[in-house]
Amino acid sequence: MKDFFTIIGGMGTEATETFIHILNERTEAKSDQDYLNYILVNHATIPDRTDYILDHSKPNPLEPLAADIKEQSQLHPDFFAIPCNTAHYFLKELQALTPIPILNMPKETVSAIKEYAPNAKRVGLIATQGTLHDQIYDNEIISAGYELVKPTEKIADQTMSLIYDDIKAKNYVDEGLYHLILSQMVETLKADIVILGCTELSVAQQRAGDHDYPVIDAQTVLADRCIALAKEKRGQNK
Repeated sequence: MKDFFTIIGGMGTEATETFIHILNERTEAKSDQDYLNYILVNHATIPDRTDYILDHSKPNPLEPLAADIKEQSQLHPDFFAIPCNTAHYFLKELQALTPIPILNMPKETVSAIKEYAPNAKRVGLIATQGTLHDQIYDNEIISAGYELVKPTEKIADQTMSLIYDDIKAKNYVDEGLYHLILSQMVETLKADIVILGCTELSVAQQRAGDHDYPVIDAQTVLADRCIALAKEKRGQNK
């Protein structure tokens, strides 16, 4: 296969399924051949990223992620996409294993804020405890000139419950809880826009997006970047 990219997914599987749906839905296509070529690696048994980031005695996700990157690099994809925000904790180590570019999901998301909310000054972030702890979004947001609005401990706990207790454990989105989290970020903490910095939150947005809170979904941004880059590569090789 030519003109393809590789998606390292499975973290979690429902979130990856949502990513694929967004990717295909946002691809302009009038025939089968207009869709994108990609390989999906749904590596569901990769250890939990947040568990390891918060406690390095837990199983290390880097080892299976590194194996996937090495194996897929032998097929020579044009680029890699990893639809898991927390996994970007390992981005530098993974990129060092291959000359093939790995899209930087947090960086792409922050870069897209100007398109979603050109007048935004205060950027909120909701994510796993692992992503909040490793500050990968913090650095991108601050270096882009925005004021970072992090969730309170209560909001962070509510977000973890939505991600782990509901979506990961039950494949269920508590619409009321999701909207409550967003209302607290926007109305109480005064964020101008809120980054959905976990792919399970992308699942919540897909299923409970009937609200008016200003959000930017990192998974959708990544899908759009994949589409643009894949079409560019395809055009270059015609």
